[in-house]
Amino acid sequence: MSNDKITEVGVNIQEKATVIWNIANALFGYFKPHEYGLVILPMTVVKRFHDCLLPTHAAVREQYEKVKKLAVIDGFLTRASGYQFYNTSKYTFDLLLSDPDNIEANFRDYLAGFSPNVQDVLAKFDFDNIIKRMVECNSLYLVIKEFASPKGYLGLDKIGAVDCGYIFEDLVRRFSESYDEEAGAHFTSRDIIYLMTDILLSDADLTRAGNVTVYDMAMGTSQMLSCMEERIHDLNEEIEVTCFGQELNPATYAIAKADMMIRGGDPNNMRFGDTLSDDQFKGFTFQYCISNPPFGIDWKREQKAVEAEAALGELGRFAPGLPKISDGQQLFLLNGLSKLAPNGKMAIIQNGSPLFSGDAGSGPSNIRQYILENDWLDAIIQLSTDQFMNTGISTYIWVLSKDSLTTVPGRCS
Repeated sequence: MSNDKITEVGVNIQEKATVIWNIANALFGYFKPHEYGLVILPMTVVKRFHDCLLPTHAAVREQYEKVKKLAVIDGFLTRASGYQFYNTSKYTFDLLLSDPDNIEANFRDYLAGFSPNVQDVLAKFDFDNIIKRMVECNSLYLVIKEFASPKGYLGLDKIGAVDCGYIFEDLVRRFSESYDEEAGAHFTSRDIIYLMTDILLSDADLTRAGNVTVYDMAMGTSQMLSCMEERIHDLNEEIEVTCFGQELNPATYAIAKADMMIRGGDPNNMRFGDTLSDDQFKGFTFQYCISNPPFGIDWKREQKAVEAEAALGELGRFAPGLPKISDGQQLFLLNGLSKLAPNGKMAIIQNGSPLFSGDAGSGPSNIRQYILENDWLDAIIQLSTDQFMNTGISTYIWVLSKDSLTTVPGRCS
């Protein structure tokens, strides 16, 4: 993809995200500005589901009437919807607007019609309590009306999976900035992600059909996984790409799971939890790892679990050593290495501390020694400063390969 194309698409994404974010005007005076995201993010996910399912809504309703008394009905309804999720409610956004006096009851009926995997997504947003607050301030109808307008349309026929993912990323960034958080902790630019995907695939032999596994240990809204899948299919449409990811933040996890369901992947591969202390992929290995874990975050909360795993030696992820308690970046680096298949390759973003912290014999130094002595480090690429929102620090892409001479697509073990 050329830079012009990236810029052009990026502008459209930003414009669409701005339109959606401006729906928050209906909340003014009732929600504080830093709370707007609590409404906008889940409503955007719901509307994305709605618009994707709308073409098959009647077929799902018809099938539901036929099978609703059966013990197991999910298979019938997912086939009717064309997705791995469905909604059996009679309501659509247009029908909801036709009965403003009963908007809360009808909207709750609509949400209750979603399949169980969507219910998990909504639960991570704590959406039930948000609806109550919108009802109390008489804004639920107005918000639904704005999302039902042409400017709020999010159907797959107009907005592809990668572009919609970037709309979510932009909304998360705005939400983070309203909290005065560093948006760089949540947002990796498309230019950087495509650079990482191209590096990972630069020597790959993807000429024949097969299965490629991709893992992101701090996936956010899963855009690195989406872009990796897109790039692989650009090279060979017949290759099956299976994505796996773990995320700690409930809202971004919910977005990632929703995105995976819409893309047709397995939403069960999107796992919730702390990667350092609650590894959801123990025993798994992957052909590719692509990730931007948090910079300079301490691991005090995970200390007990991390030290227990380090004590396992080679049976655990952290045998080479432990970094300073104030900075867990190298723990993510070791986690990624432990997940690479024998022919696996990883691109991971780090700041300067994994390069320079720790004297000889210290945990950080031992980790670097472990990587170098195994000859796994292919390159360290310094990015220009200000590549991450509100973050002027130097950042680097570390490229590591378990076996740089082998490029056969890997499988999850």
